[in-house]
Amino acid sequence: MTLRSTLSCIIVIFLAACNTSRITETKEQTFALIPYPTHLTEGKGNFIITPSTKIVVKSNLFLKEAEMLSALFEHSFGSPLMPTIDQTKRSINLILDESIKEEEGYTLEITKNEVTLSAKTPTGMFRAVQTIRQLLPATIEASNGQMVKSFSLPAVKIQDEPAYEWRGMHLDVSRHFFSIDYLKKMLDLMAFYKFNKFHLHLTDDQGWRIEIKKYPLLTEQGAWRTFNNQDSACMSLAKENPDFIIDPKHIIQKDGKTLYGGFYTQEQMKDVVAYAAARHIDIIPEIDMPGHMMAAIDAYNYLSCDGKSAFGKLFSIPICPCLPATYQFAEDVYTEIMDIFPSKYLHIGGDEVERSFWAKSDACKELMAREGLKNTAELQSYFIHKMEAFFHSKGRELIGWDEILDGGISKTALIMYWRTWVPKAPIEAAKNGNKVIMTPGEPLYFDAYPDKSSLSRVYHFNPIPKGLTPQEAKGIIGAQANIWTETIPSENRAEYMMMPRMTALAEVVWTGKKDYPSFLQRLYNQYPRLDILNIHYRFPDLEGILDNYAFTDKMVFKVEKPLPDLILRYTTDSSLPTIQSKVLDDPLTIDKTERIRLAAFKPDGRRGDLYDISFHKESYAEPAAVASSQAGLNANWYKGFFRTTLKMPAGNGTGAEIVSNLAVPKKAESANFGIKFRGYIDIPETGIYTFYLGSDDGSTLKIADRMVVDNDGLHSFKEKNGQVALKKGLHPIALNLIEGGGGYRLSIQYSINGSERKEIPAAWLKHE
Repeated sequence: MTLRSTLSCIIVIFLAACNTSRITETKEQTFALIPYPTHLTEGKGNFIITPSTKIVVKSNLFLKEAEMLSALFEHSFGSPLMPTIDQTKRSINLILDESIKEEEGYTLEITKNEVTLSAKTPTGMFRAVQTIRQLLPATIEASNGQMVKSFSLPAVKIQDEPAYEWRGMHLDVSRHFFSIDYLKKMLDLMAFYKFNKFHLHLTDDQGWRIEIKKYPLLTEQGAWRTFNNQDSACMSLAKENPDFIIDPKHIIQKDGKTLYGGFYTQEQMKDVVAYAAARHIDIIPEIDMPGHMMAAIDAYNYLSCDGKSAFGKLFSIPICPCLPATYQFAEDVYTEIMDIFPSKYLHIGGDEVERSFWAKSDACKELMAREGLKNTAELQSYFIHKMEAFFHSKGRELIGWDEILDGGISKTALIMYWRTWVPKAPIEAAKNGNKVIMTPGEPLYFDAYPDKSSLSRVYHFNPIPKGLTPQEAKGIIGAQANIWTETIPSENRAEYMMMPRMTALAEVVWTGKKDYPSFLQRLYNQYPRLDILNIHYRFPDLEGILDNYAFTDKMVFKVEKPLPDLILRYTTDSSLPTIQSKVLDDPLTIDKTERIRLAAFKPDGRRGDLYDISFHKESYAEPAAVASSQAGLNANWYKGFFRTTLKMPAGNGTGAEIVSNLAVPKKAESANFGIKFRGYIDIPETGIYTFYLGSDDGSTLKIADRMVVDNDGLHSFKEKNGQVALKKGLHPIALNLIEGGGGYRLSIQYSINGSERKEIPAAWLKHE
């Protein structure tokens, strides 16, 4: 078998579809484009680019884009391609085409004789250049690559335009700080995948990151902190993963104290804004108010109603919307922000406001009476309305998180929807006439730990919620992924959480069509380029691995590598796998209870996810002796906040009922709760059963008094799995679930002896 056919087969094995020993190159390999174009028609032959190839630019409108295209070849050819205005044979032509309707639309036609990129705007032409870049081999990205004589582009005709006008990524630089160089690196990656909005979360309780000259204490004090609980959590995680090491570049010694932080000067940020603009990306600054303002209030105490700075029941004391000084401060800050950021849009935050402090303020009681405000939600809306009026006076538009809907909002404010447990919010906003940007926590909070299904969940996300007419749906202007950095202290960790999920979102918001198998194969072909670009992406999952195996005699453990250059290494003594650990090349025969820790490594030493795998040698569990049983399980629920399922009390809870399936009863739903399902599962045949338990937050599953799946703790949606050996008959089942706030999700499926996953039939669930 040739090397080419071997690699091709590896690709298809990765997609679980290789059933021949030799295949031809697929369309996805030839056109490994992400996002995939709106329309693509293959041609015949190739266009050959050599150092003598000219870039013909007929319009001054596209000079910058021509320079960027030219520069792609500098490292490979020794010099950039020569731009010219004179038509030449076998050239790359940049053409103004005013018949193209979309601002970011373009056409690209490659024949054996020439390449033609057409657009009506520089933005459209820039998007076309990125498509050319992706059609070139990954080696074009190498800054120290070997000199080559030519490159080949496949013949094709592409007509392309975005499905949504807002295609965004977000980075929180307040919880943990990121360098100017990293912001530019992220912008480069966004441009490559045709994103156009970079939402920069500049301030929060944990740090103020942008220089405001009128209020110097915001950065002199607010940009620095002693290590907090988020830092200590990262330090603990760093014991097993170096990505969690707090970046020493942002640690200083001052007045005998170790301080963490940093900030951007206005000149530095203007440079970043210009860098983004050259890549046709708008930077959307967020100065979060009236809540999440502790860093500001610590520096200027008069901003809170009582001059205090502290945390309330859930969130920090907000700034006071009932004092003239607050508005003076807010307008001063945003005036300087507007001088730095030319974006049409400014993000005011408006989320998670501890309004109970306002209710105690005499100034607020007086203002509410004077303005006829019935509650503190309307008081928050009063603040947002005043700030929006100020934005409009400066020619800007306001964006807020969907909490700003609660007390009433104008039709002109943009709503950024994130609260998955309030599904009506984007629908009501769109029906009200507001523009809506979809960024729901599930699946678009990329700080949520990725699992085996996270890439698929992003790819299959539909930005248009159900319940809107086609006309109302036009109010959904796009989607955005958010990276909150409470436990993301390094640039490597940020990239790991972002990539490759970001590529799936790129396709959702640009192409608007779904072809997941095609996407996976195209993504596979992107990995070599990401390696050259030094992107610290999450490796593809090691498919088919369970968290907890059960066997009665012995079993064979086999793992397929998802990328050909990965090296699988493992330990059996509970230690971390390292580049010196045993290599897993051949299947392992397991004949005793043991634990294996497994990880994939790149040749450069980068480590992928750590897999903790338990193997349990056990006999088939005997069925329970039950005189009689009835359909359904006992569900007993408890109101309250529990950090683990073990914290739920014993005995009767707030309520109980018999349920026909493993779903939370409506009566049990609340902001925080726990629930216990008890009864029996009627196993139809003897075998090794695998159960897949997904939840947000924690859950555990016991069957026949054996722990099958432990998915406990407070976390975003995560699925874990496990096996148990069961004889035919009734077996006790105990499923626990806790919800810590933010909206729950519960899913459970099974398979037997390696069969396809299925839902647990209601007929299997019994109680005495």
